[in-house]
Amino acid sequence: MRLLPLIAATYFMVSGGPYGLEDVIGMAGYGWALVLLVVIPVVWSLPTSLMVGELASAIPEEGGYYRWVRRAMGEFWGFQEAWLSLAASVFDMAIYPTIFVLYLGRIEPAWTAGYRGTGWALAVVVACMVWNLRGARAVGEGSVGLFCVLLSPFVVLTAVGLWKGLTGGGAHGMQGGAGGMGAGAAGVDWAGAVSVTLWNYMGWDNASTVAQEVEEPQRNYPRAMLVAAGLVAVTYVLPLAAVGLAGIPAARFSTGAWTDAARELVGPWLALCVVMGGMINGGGMFNALMMSYTRVPYALAEEGLLPEVVERKNRWGVPWVSVAVCSVGWALALRLSFERLISIDLVLYGGALMLEFVALVVLRVKEPGLARPFRVPGGVWGAVGMGVGPGVLIAFALWAARGERVAGLPALEFAGIVAAAGPVVYWAARMVRRGHLGA
Repeated sequence: MRLLPLIAATYFMVSGGPYGLEDVIGMAGYGWALVLLVVIPVVWSLPTSLMVGELASAIPEEGGYYRWVRRAMGEFWGFQEAWLSLAASVFDMAIYPTIFVLYLGRIEPAWTAGYRGTGWALAVVVACMVWNLRGARAVGEGSVGLFCVLLSPFVVLTAVGLWKGLTGGGAHGMQGGAGGMGAGAAGVDWAGAVSVTLWNYMGWDNASTVAQEVEEPQRNYPRAMLVAAGLVAVTYVLPLAAVGLAGIPAARFSTGAWTDAARELVGPWLALCVVMGGMINGGGMFNALMMSYTRVPYALAEEGLLPEVVERKNRWGVPWVSVAVCSVGWALALRLSFERLISIDLVLYGGALMLEFVALVVLRVKEPGLARPFRVPGGVWGAVGMGVGPGVLIAFALWAARGERVAGLPALEFAGIVAAAGPVVYWAARMVRRGHLGA
């Protein structure tokens, strides 16, 4: 996989376009939503992409973040990194086929009614599994095409919105009313707005797991991280500013509202294009993330922590058993009715991310002579500083989730139980490995 496909795949692992921002606008209003979308990349995305750039270029091994943490802190913590990431994937991956079905239903509701919706979601899983079996290059090059198709309706929407806003064609712009700084009489839902914004900016480490399938990883990973970070921020901020200037009230924004904005500003044909882009968003993100997550069980199998069969590859170098097993697991999760998938995803992903920042610092101290084609500036203290902003935001996400419930339990308690199962599973895997070696 070359640089451009790596950038496109990273874009889909993190963003997949402006879809998902609707709730931020509805919760915070245009002004504060723009502030969040500009500030959070500086505090969250930039440090994370710099950390990934250094570690991916220094240790370009299959399994990515699992290998970094294992090398820095040993097998136990490496396994916890893998466990938290894979556990988060259960909640994360359930979202994207649902997005596909949601937008398909906007074309014709009868197509997704009842069991048909589940059937379409399963079709997304199967199609992406087949695509992934062709290798990282196929996924990366496909992501380039999907990126262009996905964003083309937003180019039109943004241009028309900015034109109407700047020439006085909009109703009232972002000054006052429901389109102003706040989110109406109820005020700003800071907890919800920040959590959804963080979710829309997370996943920078996911591309690291396919390092052995990337051309010149030492050179291309840092460049891909920084370019993708800029692309994500721009493709979030410009459409949001455009519809705000055009005068569409923020209170009308919730999931799927980009379709209504396109219909109002341009016409039904653009609304249909946005709907089709939403389907591409769900499928494209699921496809790219499948490539990422399925390399983690493969890396665990190489270390003897999963059965050897998980190491099997096809002629394109794809760990096909891992792809198949993960696909079945995600398909089974499609019917789980978790009330707040994003909150649990943030908590588990946040734990894994902080282990990566710790690994960055530990490796600076433990292996100062390690070749680092790209290096976070500032020495050891610069590496320490990289984790401060993300750590504060993860702490805020934990606080924001304090009142939410999942499967009848408080969200944090549920996430804690999932995380606490990691050491138990690790020791069980070690016992199985020890028994296998003894035999």
